[in-house]
Amino acid sequence: MRLTICAVGRLRAGPERDLIDDYVARFDRTGRPLGLGPLSETGIETRKLSGPGDEAAALARAVPDGDVLVALDERGRTLSSPQLADRIGRWRDEARPGVAFVIGGADGLSRDMRDRAEMSLSFGPMVWPHMLARVMLAEQLYRAASILAGTPYHRA
Repeated sequence: MRLTICAVGRLRAGPERDLIDDYVARFDRTGRPLGLGPLSETGIETRKLSGPGDEAAALARAVPDGDVLVALDERGRTLSSPQLADRIGRWRDEARPGVAFVIGGADGLSRDMRDRAEMSLSFGPMVWPHMLARVMLAEQLYRAASILAGTPYHRA
């Protein structure tokens, strides 16, 4: 089952890009034997977009057909790492083709995009810059794969 991070804005070279690339590589190594992967990350160019409505349309085009849509939103549900791993494992076991995690821009996701999502996920009540949200999500996806694989990375 493929996983995709679709986020508004391009991530330039730098520490955030390096961290995402590292977690994506770790996820792919750990997840493939479990039927998970590949994990990819797509940035949506914002120069021609104006507001959450335009961003939602661009994000929708980036989400592969048939994928579970998960909106990252401060109003979403907070999950523990084992709960996220369990949810991903269930989607895999249900033979879902993929899961797309969408991250909006400075104004967040449009209401329509949030309503279309099968799940809304929050990293807590604080608002995080989308660059850091991508890194945190990539790490949590790797952690989920590690939990499912039974490796010692996650120590609860």
